[in-house]
Amino acid sequence: MSNPKKTFFDFALLRRVFRYAAPYKRKFYWSVVLAIILAFVTPARPLLIKFTVDKYIASKEQGLLITITIIQIGLIMAETAMRFVFSFLTASLGQSVVKDMRIAVYQKILGLNLSQFDTTPIGTLTTRTINDIESINDIFSDGLVPIIADLLSIICVLGVMFWMDPALALVALIPFPIIIFATYYFKESINRSFFKVRNAVAQLNAFVQEHLTGMPVVQAFSAEEREFKKFKSINREHRNANINAIFAYSVFFPIVEIVLALAIGIIVWWTSREALHLQKSQEGTLIAFMLFLNLLFRPLRVLADKFNVLQMGIVASDRVFKVLDNKDFIPVPVTGSQNELYKPSGPLKGKVEFERVWFAYTNEHYVLKDVSFTINAGETIAIVGHTGSGKTTIISLLNRLYHIQKGAIRIDDINIEQFDLETLRKNIGVVLQDVFLFSGSVMDNITLRNTEISRERVVEAGKLIGMHDFIMRLPGGYDYNVMERGITLSLGQRQLLSFIRALLYDPSILILDEATSSVDTESELLIQHAIDTLIKGRTAIVIAHRLSTIRKADKIIVLDKGEIKEIGTHEELIEKQGFYFKLHQLQFDKHQKLTV
Repeated sequence: MSNPKKTFFDFALLRRVFRYAAPYKRKFYWSVVLAIILAFVTPARPLLIKFTVDKYIASKEQGLLITITIIQIGLIMAETAMRFVFSFLTASLGQSVVKDMRIAVYQKILGLNLSQFDTTPIGTLTTRTINDIESINDIFSDGLVPIIADLLSIICVLGVMFWMDPALALVALIPFPIIIFATYYFKESINRSFFKVRNAVAQLNAFVQEHLTGMPVVQAFSAEEREFKKFKSINREHRNANINAIFAYSVFFPIVEIVLALAIGIIVWWTSREALHLQKSQEGTLIAFMLFLNLLFRPLRVLADKFNVLQMGIVASDRVFKVLDNKDFIPVPVTGSQNELYKPSGPLKGKVEFERVWFAYTNEHYVLKDVSFTINAGETIAIVGHTGSGKTTIISLLNRLYHIQKGAIRIDDINIEQFDLETLRKNIGVVLQDVFLFSGSVMDNITLRNTEISRERVVEAGKLIGMHDFIMRLPGGYDYNVMERGITLSLGQRQLLSFIRALLYDPSILILDEATSSVDTESELLIQHAIDTLIKGRTAIVIAHRLSTIRKADKIIVLDKGEIKEIGTHEELIEKQGFYFKLHQLQFDKHQKLTV
Protein backbone atom coordinates (compact mmCIF):
# COMPACT_ATOMS: atom_id res chain seq x y z
CA MET A 1 0.00 0.00 0.00
CA SER A 2 1.40 3.37 -1.02
CA ASN A 3 1.85 6.18 1.46
CA PRO A 4 -0.17 9.15 0.17
CA LYS A 5 1.93 11.78 1.94
CA LYS A 6 5.14 10.36 0.56
CA THR A 7 3.76 9.96 -2.95
CA PHE A 8 2.56 13.58 -3.15
CA PHE A 9 6.15 14.83 -2.88
CA ASP A 10 7.45 12.26 -5.34
CA PHE A 11 7.98 14.67 -8.22
CA ALA A 12 9.76 11.91 -10.15
CA LEU A 13 6.37 10.22 -10.52
CA LEU A 14 4.80 13.47 -11.69
CA ARG A 15 7.55 13.98 -14.26
CA ARG A 16 7.07 10.43 -15.47
CA VAL A 17 3.34 10.97 -15.92
CA PHE A 18 4.06 14.12 -17.90
CA ARG A 19 6.31 12.18 -20.27
CA TYR A 20 3.12 10.58 -21.57
CA ALA A 21 1.88 14.10 -22.34
CA ALA A 22 4.90 14.79 -24.59
CA PRO A 23 3.06 13.85 -27.83
CA TYR A 24 0.35 16.34 -26.84
CA LYS A 25 2.62 19.16 -25.67
CA ARG A 26 0.81 21.67 -27.89
CA LYS A 27 -2.38 21.15 -25.85
CA PHE A 28 -0.39 21.50 -22.64
CA TYR A 29 1.33 24.73 -23.73
CA TRP A 30 -1.95 26.29 -24.88
CA SER A 31 -3.64 25.37 -21.58
CA VAL A 32 -0.79 27.07 -19.67
CA VAL A 33 -1.06 30.16 -21.89
CA LEU A 34 -4.81 30.32 -21.31
CA ALA A 35 -4.28 29.90 -17.55
CA ILE A 36 -1.99 32.94 -17.56
CA ILE A 37 -4.39 35.02 -19.69
CA LEU A 38 -7.37 34.09 -17.51
CA ALA A 39 -5.41 35.02 -14.39
CA PHE A 40 -5.01 38.57 -15.71
CA VAL A 41 -8.55 38.74 -17.12
CA THR A 42 -10.17 37.65 -13.83
CA PRO A 43 -9.77 40.98 -11.94
CA ALA A 44 -10.60 43.05 -15.03
CA ARG A 45 -14.39 42.96 -14.61
CA PRO A 46 -14.46 44.24 -10.99
CA LEU A 47 -12.10 47.04 -12.07
CA LEU A 48 -14.46 47.98 -14.91
CA ILE A 49 -17.43 47.94 -12.52
CA LYS A 50 -15.57 50.22 -10.08
CA PHE A 51 -14.69 52.53 -12.95
CA THR A 52 -18.34 52.48 -14.11
CA VAL A 53 -19.73 53.29 -10.66
CA ASP A 54 -17.21 56.05 -9.88
CA LYS A 55 -17.01 57.60 -13.32
CA TYR A 56 -20.34 57.19 -15.08
CA ILE A 57 -23.07 56.37 -12.55
CA ALA A 58 -21.96 59.15 -10.22
CA SER A 59 -21.88 61.65 -13.12
CA LYS A 60 -25.02 60.14 -14.70
CA GLU A 61 -23.41 59.81 -18.15
CA GLN A 62 -25.89 57.35 -19.59
CA GLY A 63 -24.38 57.06 -23.09
CA LEU A 64 -20.96 56.10 -21.83
CA LEU A 65 -22.63 53.78 -19.31
CA ILE A 66 -24.17 51.78 -22.14
CA THR A 67 -20.80 51.60 -23.90
CA ILE A 68 -18.97 50.34 -20.81
CA THR A 69 -21.76 47.82 -20.17
CA ILE A 70 -21.36 46.42 -23.72
CA ILE A 71 -17.60 46.18 -23.12
CA GLN A 72 -18.23 44.22 -19.91
CA ILE A 73 -20.63 41.87 -21.68
CA GLY A 74 -17.99 41.31 -24.39
CA LEU A 75 -15.36 40.66 -21.72
CA ILE A 76 -17.64 38.13 -19.99
CA MET A 77 -18.25 36.31 -23.27
CA ALA A 78 -14.53 36.28 -24.08
CA GLU A 79 -13.66 34.97 -20.61
CA THR A 80 -16.37 32.31 -20.86
CA ALA A 81 -15.03 31.19 -24.24
CA MET A 82 -11.46 31.01 -22.90
CA ARG A 83 -12.58 29.04 -19.84
CA PHE A 84 -14.42 26.61 -22.12
CA VAL A 85 -11.33 26.11 -24.31
CA PHE A 86 -9.13 25.80 -21.19
CA SER A 87 -11.38 23.12 -19.65
CA PHE A 88 -11.66 21.27 -22.96
CA LEU A 89 -7.89 21.32 -23.56
CA THR A 90 -7.00 20.05 -20.09
CA ALA A 91 -9.68 17.32 -20.22
CA SER A 92 -8.64 16.34 -23.75
CA LEU A 93 -4.98 16.22 -22.68
CA GLY A 94 -5.88 14.00 -19.73
CA GLN A 95 -7.93 11.60 -21.84
CA SER A 96 -5.17 11.37 -24.45
CA VAL A 97 -2.65 10.46 -21.74
CA VAL A 98 -5.11 7.97 -20.23
CA LYS A 99 -5.59 6.31 -23.61
CA ASP A 100 -1.83 5.86 -24.14
CA MET A 101 -1.20 4.69 -20.58
CA ARG A 102 -4.06 2.19 -20.69
CA ILE A 103 -2.67 0.74 -23.92
CA ALA A 104 0.80 0.52 -22.36
CA VAL A 105 -0.54 -1.18 -19.21
CA TYR A 106 -2.66 -3.69 -21.09
CA GLN A 107 0.20 -4.46 -23.45
CA LYS A 108 2.42 -5.05 -20.42
CA ILE A 109 -0.18 -7.32 -18.80
CA LEU A 110 -0.38 -9.39 -21.99
CA GLY A 111 3.36 -10.07 -21.74
CA LEU A 112 3.52 -10.89 -18.03
CA ASN A 113 4.42 -14.36 -16.88
CA LEU A 114 1.46 -16.45 -15.80
CA SER A 115 2.93 -16.48 -12.29
CA GLN A 116 1.70 -12.89 -11.96
CA PHE A 117 -1.87 -13.99 -12.59
CA ASP A 118 -1.41 -16.84 -10.12
CA THR A 119 -0.53 -14.39 -7.31
CA THR A 120 -2.39 -11.19 -8.27
CA PRO A 121 -6.23 -10.99 -8.13
CA ILE A 122 -7.67 -10.22 -11.57
CA GLY A 123 -9.86 -7.52 -10.00
CA THR A 124 -6.72 -5.72 -8.82
CA LEU A 125 -5.26 -5.64 -12.33
CA THR A 126 -8.67 -4.48 -13.59
CA THR A 127 -8.56 -1.60 -11.08
CA ARG A 128 -5.06 -0.65 -12.21
CA THR A 129 -6.09 -0.69 -15.88
CA ILE A 130 -9.38 1.21 -15.48
CA ASN A 131 -9.92 3.07 -12.19
CA ASP A 132 -6.33 4.05 -11.36
CA ILE A 133 -5.53 5.22 -14.87
CA GLU A 134 -8.76 7.24 -14.91
CA SER A 135 -7.50 8.95 -11.73
CA ILE A 136 -4.37 9.97 -13.64
CA ASN A 137 -6.67 11.87 -16.01
CA ASP A 138 -7.56 14.09 -13.03
CA ILE A 139 -3.93 15.24 -12.80
CA PHE A 140 -4.53 17.14 -16.04
CA SER A 141 -8.25 17.93 -15.98
CA ASP A 142 -8.56 18.88 -12.28
CA GLY A 143 -5.01 18.76 -10.99
CA LEU A 144 -1.76 20.49 -11.82
CA VAL A 145 -2.68 22.93 -14.60
CA PRO A 146 -6.01 24.01 -13.01
CA ILE A 147 -4.18 24.46 -9.68
CA ILE A 148 -1.61 26.68 -11.39
CA ALA A 149 -4.45 28.63 -13.03
CA ASP A 150 -6.21 29.10 -9.67
CA LEU A 151 -3.01 30.18 -7.90
CA LEU A 152 -2.23 32.70 -10.66
CA SER A 153 -5.78 34.00 -10.43
CA ILE A 154 -5.47 34.44 -6.63
CA ILE A 155 -2.13 36.24 -7.01
CA CYS A 156 -3.53 38.61 -9.66
CA VAL A 157 -6.66 39.39 -7.61
CA LEU A 158 -4.59 40.06 -4.48
CA GLY A 159 -2.20 42.21 -6.49
CA VAL A 160 -5.02 44.37 -7.86
CA MET A 161 -6.63 44.64 -4.40
CA PHE A 162 -3.39 45.94 -2.85
CA TRP A 163 -2.83 48.24 -5.83
CA MET A 164 -6.30 49.77 -5.42
CA ASP A 165 -6.34 50.17 -1.63
CA PRO A 166 -3.62 48.50 0.50
CA ALA A 167 -5.34 49.29 3.81
CA LEU A 168 -8.69 47.92 2.69
CA ALA A 169 -6.98 44.84 1.23
CA LEU A 170 -5.32 44.11 4.56
CA VAL A 171 -8.61 44.59 6.39
CA ALA A 172 -10.40 42.27 3.95
CA LEU A 173 -7.79 39.55 4.58
CA ILE A 174 -8.21 39.56 8.36
CA PRO A 175 -10.34 36.32 8.31
CA PHE A 176 -7.87 34.63 5.96
CA PRO A 177 -5.99 32.62 8.65
CA ILE A 178 -9.28 30.84 9.38
CA ILE A 179 -9.64 29.73 5.77
CA ILE A 180 -5.97 28.68 5.60
CA PHE A 181 -6.30 26.41 8.64
CA ALA A 182 -9.66 25.08 7.42
CA THR A 183 -8.19 24.34 3.98
CA TYR A 184 -5.24 22.47 5.49
CA TYR A 185 -7.38 20.24 7.71
CA PHE A 186 -9.87 19.69 4.89
CA LYS A 187 -7.07 18.61 2.57
CA GLU A 188 -5.69 16.15 5.12
CA SER A 189 -9.11 14.71 5.92
CA ILE A 190 -10.08 14.32 2.27
CA ASN A 191 -6.69 12.82 1.48
CA ARG A 192 -7.12 10.06 4.08
CA SER A 193 -10.69 9.40 2.94
CA PHE A 194 -9.79 9.28 -0.76
CA PHE A 195 -6.93 6.91 -0.05
CA LYS A 196 -9.28 4.57 1.79
CA VAL A 197 -11.80 4.86 -1.04
CA ARG A 198 -9.19 3.82 -3.63
CA ASN A 199 -8.19 0.77 -1.60
CA ALA A 200 -11.83 -0.13 -1.01
CA VAL A 201 -12.56 0.13 -4.75
CA ALA A 202 -9.68 -2.25 -5.51
CA GLN A 203 -11.00 -4.73 -2.92
CA LEU A 204 -14.54 -4.46 -4.28
CA ASN A 205 -13.40 -5.05 -7.87
CA ALA A 206 -11.30 -8.05 -6.87
CA PHE A 207 -14.07 -9.56 -4.73
CA VAL A 208 -16.89 -9.06 -7.25
CA GLN A 209 -14.85 -10.32 -10.21
CA GLU A 210 -13.70 -13.41 -8.36
CA HIS A 211 -17.12 -14.32 -6.97
CA LEU A 212 -19.04 -13.68 -10.19
CA THR A 213 -16.61 -16.02 -11.94
CA GLY A 214 -16.95 -18.58 -9.17
CA MET A 215 -20.70 -18.21 -8.69
CA PRO A 216 -21.45 -21.85 -9.61
CA VAL A 217 -19.23 -22.97 -6.71
CA VAL A 218 -20.78 -20.44 -4.32
CA GLN A 219 -24.30 -21.61 -5.13
CA ALA A 220 -23.43 -25.30 -5.28
CA PHE A 221 -22.15 -25.20 -1.69
CA SER A 222 -24.90 -22.85 -0.42
CA ALA A 223 -22.29 -20.25 0.50
CA GLU A 224 -24.38 -17.28 -0.68
CA GLU A 225 -25.07 -15.93 2.81
CA ARG A 226 -21.44 -16.14 3.98
CA GLU A 227 -20.09 -14.51 0.83
CA PHE A 228 -22.81 -11.87 0.96
CA LYS A 229 -21.78 -10.96 4.50
CA LYS A 230 -18.19 -10.61 3.36
CA PHE A 231 -19.29 -8.41 0.45
CA LYS A 232 -21.33 -6.22 2.79
CA SER A 233 -18.28 -5.79 5.03
CA ILE A 234 -16.10 -4.62 2.12
CA ASN A 235 -18.90 -2.44 0.79
CA ARG A 236 -19.36 -0.92 4.27
CA GLU A 237 -15.69 0.11 4.32
CA HIS A 238 -16.14 1.75 0.94
CA ARG A 239 -19.26 3.58 2.14
CA ASN A 240 -17.59 4.77 5.35
CA ALA A 241 -14.63 6.15 3.45
CA ASN A 242 -16.97 8.08 1.15
CA ILE A 243 -19.07 9.34 4.07
CA ASN A 244 -15.92 10.66 5.77
CA ALA A 245 -15.13 12.57 2.61
CA ILE A 246 -18.70 13.89 2.38
CA PHE A 247 -18.52 15.00 6.01
CA ALA A 248 -15.33 16.94 5.33
CA TYR A 249 -16.99 18.69 2.39
CA SER A 250 -20.07 19.39 4.50
CA VAL A 251 -17.94 21.14 7.12
CA PHE A 252 -15.48 22.91 4.85
CA PHE A 253 -17.81 24.65 2.39
CA PRO A 254 -20.01 26.30 5.07
CA ILE A 255 -16.81 27.53 6.78
CA VAL A 256 -15.71 29.11 3.49
CA GLU A 257 -19.09 30.80 3.10
CA ILE A 258 -18.99 32.08 6.71
CA VAL A 259 -15.45 33.45 6.26
CA LEU A 260 -16.50 35.09 2.97
CA ALA A 261 -19.49 36.70 4.66
CA LEU A 262 -17.26 37.84 7.52
CA ALA A 263 -14.74 39.37 5.10
CA ILE A 264 -17.53 41.21 3.22
CA GLY A 265 -18.95 42.47 6.52
CA ILE A 266 -15.52 43.79 7.53
CA ILE A 267 -14.99 45.73 4.28
CA VAL A 268 -18.54 47.16 4.48
CA TRP A 269 -17.79 48.32 8.03
CA TRP A 270 -14.42 49.79 7.01
CA THR A 271 -15.73 51.68 3.96
CA SER A 272 -18.78 52.93 5.91
CA ARG A 273 -16.46 54.16 8.67
CA GLU A 274 -14.35 56.06 6.14
CA ALA A 275 -17.44 57.51 4.50
CA LEU A 276 -18.83 58.73 7.83
CA HIS A 277 -15.66 59.99 9.48
CA LEU A 278 -13.42 60.92 6.57
CA GLN A 279 -16.14 61.99 4.14
CA LYS A 280 -14.53 59.58 1.66
CA SER A 281 -16.90 58.11 -0.95
CA GLN A 282 -15.93 54.51 -1.89
CA GLU A 283 -19.02 53.07 -3.54
CA GLY A 284 -17.06 51.75 -6.54
CA THR A 285 -14.23 50.39 -4.37
CA LEU A 286 -16.70 48.65 -2.04
CA ILE A 287 -18.47 46.91 -4.94
CA ALA A 288 -15.16 45.99 -6.56
CA PHE A 289 -13.77 44.50 -3.32
CA MET A 290 -16.93 42.48 -2.76
CA LEU A 291 -16.47 41.02 -6.25
CA PHE A 292 -12.74 40.51 -5.63
CA LEU A 293 -13.51 38.53 -2.50
CA ASN A 294 -15.85 36.27 -4.46
CA LEU A 295 -13.17 35.80 -7.11
CA LEU A 296 -10.66 35.09 -4.34
CA PHE A 297 -12.81 32.59 -2.46
CA ARG A 298 -14.09 30.80 -5.57
CA PRO A 299 -10.78 29.03 -6.28
CA LEU A 300 -10.09 28.63 -2.55
CA ARG A 301 -13.27 26.55 -2.25
CA VAL A 302 -11.90 23.97 -4.66
CA LEU A 303 -8.14 24.42 -4.34
CA ALA A 304 -7.76 21.98 -1.44
CA ASP A 305 -9.96 19.50 -3.30
CA LYS A 306 -7.81 19.88 -6.41
CA PHE A 307 -4.66 19.28 -4.37
CA ASN A 308 -6.19 16.03 -3.14
CA VAL A 309 -7.23 15.07 -6.67
CA LEU A 310 -3.64 15.72 -7.78
CA GLN A 311 -2.29 13.71 -4.87
CA MET A 312 -4.61 10.76 -5.49
CA GLY A 313 -3.71 10.90 -9.17
CA ILE A 314 -0.06 10.53 -8.21
CA VAL A 315 -0.93 7.70 -5.80
CA ALA A 316 -2.76 6.00 -8.69
CA SER A 317 0.19 6.60 -11.02
CA ASP A 318 2.48 4.93 -8.47
CA ARG A 319 0.30 1.82 -8.64
CA VAL A 320 0.11 1.91 -12.43
CA PHE A 321 3.88 2.31 -12.81
CA LYS A 322 4.39 -0.72 -10.55
CA VAL A 323 2.57 -2.73 -13.21
CA LEU A 324 4.58 -1.10 -16.01
CA ASP A 325 7.84 -1.69 -14.10
CA ASN A 326 7.05 -5.34 -13.39
CA LYS A 327 10.09 -7.36 -14.47
CA ASP A 328 8.34 -10.71 -14.33
CA PHE A 329 7.78 -10.96 -18.05
CA ILE A 330 9.08 -13.27 -20.72
CA PRO A 331 12.48 -11.90 -21.83
CA VAL A 332 13.37 -11.86 -25.49
CA PRO A 333 16.85 -11.48 -26.96
CA VAL A 334 17.78 -8.02 -28.18
CA THR A 335 17.58 -7.71 -31.95
CA GLY A 336 21.04 -7.29 -33.42
CA SER A 337 22.78 -9.12 -30.57
CA GLN A 338 24.49 -12.48 -30.82
CA ASN A 339 21.33 -14.04 -29.38
CA GLU A 340 19.03 -12.60 -32.03
CA LEU A 341 15.51 -14.05 -32.23
CA TYR A 342 15.24 -17.33 -34.08
CA LYS A 343 12.52 -17.37 -36.74
CA PRO A 344 12.52 -20.59 -38.78
CA SER A 345 11.49 -20.14 -42.41
CA GLY A 346 9.27 -23.23 -42.38
CA PRO A 347 7.49 -25.48 -39.88
CA LEU A 348 9.48 -26.98 -37.03
CA LYS A 349 10.53 -30.62 -37.18
CA GLY A 350 9.31 -31.12 -33.63
CA LYS A 351 12.24 -32.60 -31.70
CA VAL A 352 11.84 -31.68 -28.00
CA GLU A 353 14.54 -31.94 -25.36
CA PHE A 354 14.45 -31.21 -21.62
CA GLU A 355 17.93 -31.06 -20.12
CA ARG A 356 18.17 -31.13 -16.30
CA VAL A 357 15.25 -28.75 -15.87
CA TRP A 358 14.42 -27.37 -12.41
CA PHE A 359 11.35 -25.20 -11.92
CA ALA A 360 9.52 -23.62 -8.95
CA TYR A 361 6.39 -21.45 -8.96
CA THR A 362 7.37 -19.79 -5.69
CA ASN A 363 10.81 -19.42 -4.11
CA GLU A 364 12.59 -22.77 -4.18
CA HIS A 365 9.66 -25.13 -3.72
CA TYR A 366 10.54 -27.04 -6.87
CA VAL A 367 7.72 -28.80 -8.71
CA LEU A 368 10.15 -30.16 -11.35
CA LYS A 369 13.48 -31.54 -10.19
CA ASP A 370 16.29 -32.34 -12.59
CA VAL A 371 13.91 -33.47 -15.37
CA SER A 372 15.59 -34.74 -18.56
CA PHE A 373 14.08 -36.48 -21.57
CA THR A 374 14.11 -36.31 -25.36
CA ILE A 375 11.20 -36.61 -27.79
CA ASN A 376 12.26 -37.25 -31.36
CA ALA A 377 10.42 -35.54 -34.21
CA GLY A 378 7.19 -37.33 -35.04
CA GLU A 379 7.08 -39.35 -31.81
CA THR A 380 4.09 -39.55 -29.53
CA ILE A 381 4.91 -39.58 -25.85
CA ALA A 382 2.60 -39.76 -22.87
CA ILE A 383 3.20 -38.24 -19.45
CA VAL A 384 1.47 -39.86 -16.49
CA GLY A 385 1.53 -39.44 -12.74
CA HIS A 386 -0.54 -38.52 -9.73
CA THR A 387 -2.19 -35.08 -9.46
CA GLY A 388 0.46 -32.49 -8.65
CA SER A 389 3.32 -34.54 -10.07
CA GLY A 390 4.25 -31.80 -12.58
CA LYS A 391 2.63 -33.01 -15.82
CA THR A 392 0.89 -29.74 -16.78
CA THR A 393 3.92 -27.74 -15.65
CA ILE A 394 6.02 -29.43 -18.35
CA ILE A 395 3.77 -28.23 -21.17
CA SER A 396 3.52 -24.74 -19.64
CA LEU A 397 7.32 -24.51 -19.71
CA LEU A 398 7.47 -25.77 -23.29
CA ASN A 399 5.15 -22.88 -24.27
CA ARG A 400 7.34 -20.43 -22.30
CA LEU A 401 4.49 -19.46 -20.01
CA TYR A 402 6.94 -19.55 -17.08
CA HIS A 403 10.70 -19.20 -16.55
CA ILE A 404 12.79 -22.18 -15.60
CA GLN A 405 15.29 -21.72 -12.79
CA LYS A 406 17.88 -24.23 -14.01
CA GLY A 407 18.56 -26.31 -17.09
CA ALA A 408 17.51 -25.87 -20.71
CA ILE A 409 14.59 -26.71 -23.00
CA ARG A 410 15.27 -27.12 -26.73
CA ILE A 411 13.16 -27.59 -29.83
CA ASP A 412 15.03 -28.77 -32.92
CA ASP A 413 18.26 -28.29 -30.90
CA ILE A 414 17.50 -24.55 -30.41
CA ASN A 415 16.96 -23.20 -26.90
CA ILE A 416 13.34 -22.05 -26.70
CA GLU A 417 14.50 -18.78 -25.09
CA GLN A 418 16.08 -17.89 -28.46
CA PHE A 419 12.80 -18.38 -30.35
CA ASP A 420 10.57 -15.57 -31.50
CA LEU A 421 7.71 -16.10 -29.03
CA GLU A 422 4.91 -15.84 -31.58
CA THR A 423 6.66 -18.30 -33.90
CA LEU A 424 7.23 -20.74 -31.03
CA ARG A 425 3.61 -20.74 -29.89
CA LYS A 426 2.19 -20.94 -33.41
CA ASN A 427 4.08 -24.22 -33.82
CA ILE A 428 2.65 -25.68 -30.61
CA GLY A 429 -1.03 -26.63 -30.53
CA VAL A 430 -2.58 -27.04 -27.09
CA VAL A 431 -5.85 -28.58 -25.91
CA LEU A 432 -6.20 -27.91 -22.19
CA GLN A 433 -8.28 -29.66 -19.57
CA ASP A 434 -9.81 -26.38 -18.38
CA VAL A 435 -11.25 -24.85 -21.56
CA PHE A 436 -11.91 -21.11 -21.68
CA LEU A 437 -14.22 -19.67 -24.31
CA PHE A 438 -14.69 -15.95 -24.89
CA SER A 439 -18.00 -14.19 -25.35
CA GLY A 440 -18.62 -14.31 -29.08
CA SER A 441 -19.53 -16.69 -31.87
CA VAL A 442 -18.40 -20.28 -32.28
CA MET A 443 -16.35 -19.11 -35.28
CA ASP A 444 -14.63 -16.39 -33.24
CA ASN A 445 -13.71 -18.85 -30.50
CA ILE A 446 -12.32 -21.40 -32.92
CA THR A 447 -10.26 -18.95 -34.97
CA LEU A 448 -9.59 -16.46 -32.12
CA ARG A 449 -10.58 -13.80 -34.68
CA ASN A 450 -7.70 -14.73 -36.98
CA THR A 451 -8.88 -13.47 -40.38
CA GLU A 452 -6.33 -15.69 -42.16
CA ILE A 453 -8.37 -18.79 -41.25
CA SER A 454 -11.24 -19.29 -43.70
CA ARG A 455 -14.69 -20.59 -42.81
CA GLU A 456 -14.09 -23.55 -45.14
CA ARG A 457 -11.09 -24.66 -43.09
CA VAL A 458 -13.10 -24.33 -39.89
CA VAL A 459 -15.93 -26.45 -41.29
CA GLU A 460 -13.42 -29.05 -42.49
CA ALA A 461 -11.84 -29.25 -39.03
CA GLY A 462 -15.29 -29.44 -37.44
CA LYS A 463 -16.16 -32.42 -39.61
CA LEU A 464 -12.86 -34.10 -38.75
CA ILE A 465 -13.61 -33.85 -35.04
CA GLY A 466 -17.25 -34.82 -35.49
CA MET A 467 -18.58 -31.50 -34.19
CA HIS A 468 -19.91 -30.09 -37.45
CA ASP A 469 -23.40 -31.59 -37.19
CA PHE A 470 -23.76 -30.43 -33.58
CA ILE A 471 -22.63 -26.90 -34.46
CA MET A 472 -25.05 -26.71 -37.37
CA ARG A 473 -27.92 -27.60 -35.02
CA LEU A 474 -27.16 -24.51 -32.93
CA PRO A 475 -29.16 -21.33 -33.76
CA GLY A 476 -26.96 -19.60 -36.31
CA GLY A 477 -24.55 -22.52 -36.67
CA TYR A 478 -20.95 -21.29 -36.59
CA ASP A 479 -22.26 -17.77 -35.82
CA TYR A 480 -23.97 -18.91 -32.60
CA ASN A 481 -22.98 -16.78 -29.58
CA VAL A 482 -21.55 -19.07 -26.90
CA MET A 483 -21.88 -16.31 -24.25
CA GLU A 484 -19.27 -15.52 -21.61
CA ARG A 485 -17.01 -18.50 -20.73
CA GLY A 486 -19.06 -20.66 -23.14
CA ILE A 487 -21.71 -21.16 -20.48
CA THR A 488 -24.33 -22.28 -23.04
CA LEU A 489 -22.23 -25.33 -24.02
CA SER A 490 -21.41 -28.42 -22.02
CA LEU A 491 -17.87 -28.97 -20.76
CA GLY A 492 -17.34 -31.72 -23.33
CA GLN A 493 -18.58 -29.53 -26.18
CA ARG A 494 -16.29 -26.72 -25.12
CA GLN A 495 -13.38 -29.14 -25.11
CA LEU A 496 -14.24 -30.34 -28.62
CA LEU A 497 -14.30 -26.72 -29.84
CA SER A 498 -10.86 -26.14 -28.38
CA PHE A 499 -9.68 -29.26 -30.18
CA ILE A 500 -10.88 -27.81 -33.51
CA ARG A 501 -9.00 -24.62 -32.58
CA ALA A 502 -5.76 -26.61 -32.15
CA LEU A 503 -6.25 -28.50 -35.41
CA LEU A 504 -6.68 -25.31 -37.45
CA TYR A 505 -3.28 -23.90 -36.56
CA ASP A 506 -1.61 -27.03 -38.02
CA PRO A 507 1.04 -27.20 -35.27
CA SER A 508 4.35 -29.06 -35.48
CA ILE A 509 3.95 -30.11 -31.86
CA LEU A 510 0.57 -31.13 -30.44
CA ILE A 511 -0.11 -31.09 -26.68
CA LEU A 512 -3.19 -32.76 -25.25
CA ASP A 513 -3.61 -32.02 -21.54
CA GLU A 514 -6.39 -34.27 -20.24
CA ALA A 515 -8.05 -33.64 -23.63
CA THR A 516 -10.61 -36.41 -23.19
CA SER A 517 -11.27 -36.04 -19.47
CA SER A 518 -14.58 -34.21 -19.81
CA VAL A 519 -16.24 -35.97 -22.76
CA ASP A 520 -18.43 -39.00 -22.98
CA THR A 521 -17.33 -42.30 -24.52
CA GLU A 522 -18.74 -41.51 -27.96
CA SER A 523 -17.01 -38.10 -28.10
CA GLU A 524 -13.80 -39.67 -26.82
CA LEU A 525 -13.86 -42.14 -29.70
CA LEU A 526 -14.33 -39.27 -32.17
CA ILE A 527 -11.43 -37.37 -30.66
CA GLN A 528 -9.24 -40.46 -30.59
CA HIS A 529 -9.87 -40.95 -34.30
CA ALA A 530 -8.97 -37.30 -34.96
CA ILE A 531 -5.85 -37.64 -32.82
CA ASP A 532 -4.71 -40.68 -34.75
CA THR A 533 -5.10 -38.72 -37.98
CA LEU A 534 -3.55 -35.51 -36.67
CA ILE A 535 -0.43 -36.89 -34.99
CA LYS A 536 0.90 -38.50 -38.15
CA GLY A 537 4.15 -36.69 -38.94
CA ARG A 538 3.86 -34.55 -35.80
CA THR A 539 5.34 -34.64 -32.34
CA ALA A 540 2.59 -35.29 -29.81
CA ILE A 541 2.61 -34.98 -26.03
CA VAL A 542 -0.38 -36.58 -24.32
CA ILE A 543 -1.17 -36.02 -20.65
CA ALA A 544 -3.98 -38.16 -19.27
CA HIS A 545 -5.20 -39.83 -16.11
CA ARG A 546 -6.90 -42.49 -18.18
CA LEU A 547 -4.09 -44.93 -18.95
CA SER A 548 -6.25 -46.53 -21.66
CA THR A 549 -5.78 -43.43 -23.86
CA ILE A 550 -1.97 -43.60 -23.92
CA ARG A 551 -1.20 -47.24 -24.72
CA LYS A 552 -0.28 -46.38 -28.31
CA ALA A 553 2.37 -43.87 -27.26
CA ASP A 554 5.92 -44.48 -28.48
CA LYS A 555 7.15 -43.68 -25.01
CA ILE A 556 5.61 -43.10 -21.58
CA ILE A 557 7.19 -40.81 -18.99
CA VAL A 558 6.16 -41.49 -15.40
CA LEU A 559 6.36 -38.52 -13.01
CA ASP A 560 6.06 -38.39 -9.25
CA LYS A 561 6.59 -35.31 -7.11
CA GLY A 562 8.38 -33.52 -9.94
CA GLU A 563 10.83 -36.32 -10.69
CA ILE A 564 10.96 -38.83 -13.54
CA LYS A 565 10.54 -42.32 -12.13
CA GLU A 566 10.36 -44.39 -15.29
CA ILE A 567 10.50 -44.08 -19.09
CA GLY A 568 9.42 -46.76 -21.57
CA THR A 569 6.59 -48.23 -23.61
CA HIS A 570 3.39 -49.50 -22.01
CA GLU A 571 4.49 -53.11 -22.31
CA GLU A 572 8.00 -52.41 -20.99
CA LEU A 573 6.70 -50.55 -17.95
CA ILE A 574 4.08 -53.20 -17.17
CA GLU A 575 6.72 -55.91 -17.40
CA LYS A 576 9.00 -53.88 -15.11
CA GLN A 577 6.25 -53.85 -12.45
CA GLY A 578 7.40 -50.55 -11.04
CA PHE A 579 5.68 -47.19 -10.50
CA TYR A 580 3.67 -47.29 -13.75
CA PHE A 581 2.52 -50.82 -13.02
CA LYS A 582 1.15 -49.70 -9.64
CA LEU A 583 -0.69 -46.79 -11.31
CA HIS A 584 -2.14 -49.15 -13.87
CA GLN A 585 -3.25 -51.66 -11.27
CA LEU A 586 -4.77 -48.94 -9.10
CA GLN A 587 -6.82 -47.56 -12.00
CA PHE A 588 -7.75 -51.03 -13.25
CA ASP A 589 -8.98 -52.11 -9.80
CA LYS A 590 -10.92 -48.85 -9.43
CA HIS A 591 -12.54 -49.40 -12.83
CA GLN A 592 -13.45 -52.95 -11.87
CA LYS A 593 -15.12 -51.79 -8.64
CA LEU A 594 -17.06 -49.07 -10.48
CA THR A 595 -18.24 -51.64 -13.06
CA VAL A 596 -19.42 -54.02 -10.34
